[in-house]
Amino acid sequence: MTQLCRQKDEKLPSSNHPTNDWNRTWYTDKPDLTECFQNTVLVWFPCVYLWLLAPFYALKLYCHDCGCIRISTLCTAKTVLGFLLASFVLLISLSLPLSPQVLAICIIQLERIRGCRSSVFLFLFWVLVVVCSLVPLRAKIQLNPCPVKDASFLSKMLFWWFTGLVVKGYRTPLEAGDLWNLREEDTSDKILSDLEEEWTTECMSSLSACLTRQEKTMVAAVALGTRLPDQAQILRKLQKEQSSGFCLLRTLARNLGPYFLTGTMCIIFHDFFMFAIPQVLSLLLGFMNEEDAPLWKGYFYATLMFLLSCLQSLFNHQYMYTCFTVGMRVKTAVMGLVYRKSLVINSASRRTCTVGEIVNLVSADTQKLMDFVVYFNAVWLAPIEIALCLFFLWQHLGPSALAGIATVILIFPLNGFIAKKRSKLQVQMKFMDGRIKLMNEILNGIKILKFYAWEKAFLEQVLGYREKELKALKNYSFRSPCPNHAYLFLSPQIAFAMFGVYVLIDDKNVLDAQKVFVSMALINILKTPLSQLPFAMSTTMQAIVSLKRLGKYLCSEELKDDNVAKGFVSAYSVLIDNGTFSWTKEGPPCLKRINVRVPQGSLVAVVGHVGSGKSSLLSAMLGETEKRSGSVSIKGSVAYVPQQAWIQNATVQDNVTFGREKQKTWYQRVLDACALLPDLEILPAGDSTEIGEKGLNLSGGQKQRVSLARAVYRKADVYLLDDPLSAVDAHVGQHIFDKVIGPKGVLRDKTRVLVTHGMSFLPQADLILVLVDGEITESGSYQELLSRHGAFADFIHTFASNDRKESVTETAAQRGRTSLGDTNSTNLQGMEPMSEIDEEPVPEDLGKLMEVDKARTGRVRLEMYMEYFKTIGMAFIIPIVFLYAFQQGASLAYNYWLSLWADEPIVNGTQVDTDMKLAVYGALGFAQGIAIFGTTVAISVGGIIASRHLHMDLLKNVLHSPMSFFETTPSGNLLNRFAKEIDAIDCMIPDGLKMMLGYLFKLMEVCIIVMLATPFAAVVILPLAILYAFVQSFYVATSCQLRRLESVSRSPIYTHFNETVQGASVIRAFGEQHRFIVQANKRVDFNQTSYFPRFVATRWLAVNLEFVGNGVVLAAAILSVMGKDTLSPGIVGLAVSHSLQVTGILSWIVRSWTDVENNIVSVERVKEYADTAKEAVWTVEGSSLPLAWPQTGTIEFQDYGLQYRKGLDWALKGITLKIQEREKVGIVGRTGAGKSSLALGIFRILEAAKGAIYIDGVNIAEIGLHDLRSRITIIPQDPVLFSGSLRMNLDPFDTYTDEEIWSSLELAHLKNFVSNLPDKLNYECSEGGENLSLGQRQLVCLARALLRKTKILVLDEATAAVDLETDTLIQSTIRQQFEDCTVLTIAHRLNTIMDYTRVIVMDKGHISEMDSPTNLISNRGQFYHMCREAGLV
Repeated sequence: MTQLCRQKDEKLPSSNHPTNDWNRTWYTDKPDLTECFQNTVLVWFPCVYLWLLAPFYALKLYCHDCGCIRISTLCTAKTVLGFLLASFVLLISLSLPLSPQVLAICIIQLERIRGCRSSVFLFLFWVLVVVCSLVPLRAKIQLNPCPVKDASFLSKMLFWWFTGLVVKGYRTPLEAGDLWNLREEDTSDKILSDLEEEWTTECMSSLSACLTRQEKTMVAAVALGTRLPDQAQILRKLQKEQSSGFCLLRTLARNLGPYFLTGTMCIIFHDFFMFAIPQVLSLLLGFMNEEDAPLWKGYFYATLMFLLSCLQSLFNHQYMYTCFTVGMRVKTAVMGLVYRKSLVINSASRRTCTVGEIVNLVSADTQKLMDFVVYFNAVWLAPIEIALCLFFLWQHLGPSALAGIATVILIFPLNGFIAKKRSKLQVQMKFMDGRIKLMNEILNGIKILKFYAWEKAFLEQVLGYREKELKALKNYSFRSPCPNHAYLFLSPQIAFAMFGVYVLIDDKNVLDAQKVFVSMALINILKTPLSQLPFAMSTTMQAIVSLKRLGKYLCSEELKDDNVAKGFVSAYSVLIDNGTFSWTKEGPPCLKRINVRVPQGSLVAVVGHVGSGKSSLLSAMLGETEKRSGSVSIKGSVAYVPQQAWIQNATVQDNVTFGREKQKTWYQRVLDACALLPDLEILPAGDSTEIGEKGLNLSGGQKQRVSLARAVYRKADVYLLDDPLSAVDAHVGQHIFDKVIGPKGVLRDKTRVLVTHGMSFLPQADLILVLVDGEITESGSYQELLSRHGAFADFIHTFASNDRKESVTETAAQRGRTSLGDTNSTNLQGMEPMSEIDEEPVPEDLGKLMEVDKARTGRVRLEMYMEYFKTIGMAFIIPIVFLYAFQQGASLAYNYWLSLWADEPIVNGTQVDTDMKLAVYGALGFAQGIAIFGTTVAISVGGIIASRHLHMDLLKNVLHSPMSFFETTPSGNLLNRFAKEIDAIDCMIPDGLKMMLGYLFKLMEVCIIVMLATPFAAVVILPLAILYAFVQSFYVATSCQLRRLESVSRSPIYTHFNETVQGASVIRAFGEQHRFIVQANKRVDFNQTSYFPRFVATRWLAVNLEFVGNGVVLAAAILSVMGKDTLSPGIVGLAVSHSLQVTGILSWIVRSWTDVENNIVSVERVKEYADTAKEAVWTVEGSSLPLAWPQTGTIEFQDYGLQYRKGLDWALKGITLKIQEREKVGIVGRTGAGKSSLALGIFRILEAAKGAIYIDGVNIAEIGLHDLRSRITIIPQDPVLFSGSLRMNLDPFDTYTDEEIWSSLELAHLKNFVSNLPDKLNYECSEGGENLSLGQRQLVCLARALLRKTKILVLDEATAAVDLETDTLIQSTIRQQFEDCTVLTIAHRLNTIMDYTRVIVMDKGHISEMDSPTNLISNRGQFYHMCREAGLV
């Protein structure tokens, strides 16, 4: 993390200057002055002017006396305004200069005395004051500032400052623009600027302490003459992870602790008022027993109870507001730290943590920490509250309270035991991690899944994780009722134990109303800590797990600053001296004994076989590998083009400029040099066209050229180019080499290190490095290497003739100037050539591709609730409602029975039939407890059923979606659905329903009891209920919309994380970390702007509704005092003690209702994809398709037409063609000609707009997609692997034997490589196959095709990233192994199809020529010209 801080300082060199920062004032689109400049120079400049010139002006006035002017209205007004201004300055800040205003007033009076009517001197002073105040004023004026800053004390306490937004949300659905800006103290910049330094210091001190302990252990081990065993090293690693988690906690506590303590003070005050209420109730019931007590005392006690209840509410919600604010800041802090870490983490650590797991860290683990903030105080406060309750119960019931203490003591071990069991069940998180990781890979490789018909295999894998996750959740839920609802089950038992012991130990002990209902009030208070304690313990345990996970990631190893020395003075631009490098500390070296000296301005070519270490050499130069020995030095700035182009989800222009200002002339020159201008003519909005995630709507060659253009535009000193010409046509490659890389290119004066497989470029290189198995075996110029007659010379003589055929003459390159002939890709932008460029202004949304996650408006529709309950099933819902009704009926009978017992007359100092009364009381309490347990379990099981169905529907809907859906939907949106929304459906909705139903029935019980006692209370309760409903309806509309806005703004965070992690090496190479951090901060802050009002809305509602609840307390108490003569103390005690619960009940109803309403939005968002367009069915039931189909491999197109989208031009039109069995057909044509469209049509990635395709006489539109795609094979241009074993990547369905797999690997020239791997076929591929080179990944794709061995094979430039020797071997393998198959090759290297039976030349969506290569050349048509450009004729 320190590395990032340093880079930021290097990036902004003047930012440390107190008064001047040129990056802020001059080199920016939005100029501003530094805060220091505003608070010093601008404040003091007018003052200095006045002080310096005032003596001279006074002297002038003294010398020119024009007679005294009488005091006029204007003069009085000027003097009064001057005094007001001086007073205002004094009130604002004591630090501001006060004397200038006083001096100005004195000068006004001096001018009047000396007869000066108009003063230029003072006029200039006031002008300077105004001008110098405008800049700070502009800085202070915010658009839509948060009103809490300017709110009064009462408004802050009652959250009235929030009312404006609630009213606005009720009138019209809220939009992002309606929300307030974050307060400065809540912004990412403020939080992380304070936190980063603390975290770095904490890490360093923790590391030094760890190293000290390690040294002591090693000294002891050496003294004993032993070696540290592996177990000790593992133990040390675990200790480091644990300590790093606590380091993070300490850092957060130091930064956010002081504000959190203010909330802790509020909860202490809340507890004071909470315990005062039962004491006042005791006095009220005592008053009811006294016949001659004056009525004013009763009214006083009633009012006092009302006031105490109101104060309790106020302090409780101030505490909750503080906790949620701290939670929000924790979320910002953790997200910021994780993001920054992802930019500096080294490759070894990166391979152990996938993108899915990182997304989980910032979603699920961050949420656990936010919950921890809310419930942390309960860990120490709940035991104190329990002790105080028992103390007051002892005062009322004496030693009988010990029975209650014994019951509570029994609860604690039970809670501890079950909490311990539950902590072991937290494996749910592990399965969730696995599921999200797999989903991320599925979304990244969805195109391959569809081509190979592998959706079912991966669907089964996801469901496997899901079933384990739900099993863990079910076990967790079954244990959950015990601790979480022990308070409901055991609070009646506590009362039963205490009252039972009290009446049984002495007949003279009677239960009167005062003892019973004050005790019940205390027992009701006891419910809260008893419920919170297990939950707080559980939350704390989960938070500790999350802290460990976060700590482990944040303390994982970073790239070392000393890997590469920069800014050295030498004649060499790149210098590696005796370097040995590896990808991990423990792993074998990938490069050995490397010595490289690259002179400034030279072109260096790096050649070698697949897997020889060419890309690793460039990574070593970038400092991405682990340096074992030696030194690496680079002079000047670096630009890097990776082998697999990393493209941002942004416009073409943004991808090329990459954060730099657009310089039109240079920009156009770069586009021209990189052969991108013809492509921009094809794109709908030119360079303003949005590119999909990972460049989905660009071809492989276009992506590579955009990546190259980004590097060229940078004007760096050193260019590291990792095989950028492999994905492009030969003639385009030659054009790029000549115009960009070569001796006459735009980079001719720069240092270039080029990894290449193209032999034709080598003669123009100044230096060639030959790599074999990670070592440089030969180096020198082309002629020097040839003259040595070594391995390189032999290789050149063997393959140069083939390669020369592909090289393009200068004339052809200049004349061709056409864009790429490379893969056209599934480009849903409809990349058709335009007949002429439209000169009208481009509409803003024309080039838009990605669909932004949009928030729906208004309240959640009733259908969403019905959808959720339908998935649970009526079989569960009816018993749940019945159990709740039974539970509350038992509770009502239980409490009413107690009031009757309290009113029982005392005969001879005792009450009759106490045993019977006690037995009935106990039985009712036990029945209530059983019902509570039953409802909890039933809702948990129902929630799991609903969750399983909804996840299954979401997964199937996504996997059945066509490719166009994935190209227009950001992966962050989909990951958000599978992570956060499914988590809400799993846990939040069932928990919310449990609470909401429980407290709703409880509220009904309280209202019934109060109206039974005082029927007149209905007059008060009815309007209060109407007010409650009115306020609630206001709130729900706003709250739901805020929840939607928060969900929608969360998706871009995950998308940006995903994009950054995958392109981290490019971002680091270009030194753009700071810009990406700023972008991440903006996304997090935008998300928090909707999260902040969301939790404030809950507080606003709770405070207002609890005042309604306190109105019920006041009504019950006042009416009881008024009916003193007619009401018994028992019924009064029952009514008032229950009315005291209304405040808490309303608060919990609000919270749970809100949770359900907000989280049911997750069901809405998950169901969104049910209505999107879907592919055809995977398999057709009852299909008569033979198992061996296709047997011959004939393909027939009948008047076939294809459109990418309705309304766009035809991609293919009127294609009529028959391909015979075993025929080898090459497909060629310019970009946009429709080559790839033919392949997409055969695989039904796009459905026919007209006509049909027949394979072996079967219309492919009439069979299932999997029936079709599993029987034909494609080797795509982009090789995609999934994390898992190599065997799984070759055969996910386990349909082939090991022998067959080894045979396919041998034919793909991978057998030797796999045989040398430690686990052979079980070798674990990392995410995206990153631990294999690109060439090796392409060979794995070839092995897949060889394994399937279908009758039809489509090749899409499958050998672009392999060296020529391997390419020749692969081509011969394909010719031999697929001799009896129909082969369609989308050709880029024309020499590979010159021996094919037929060549199809595509042009603007139709077949322009079709014949054998020989005939086409002799006809001197389009194909002839292409061959001539390629130097083949």
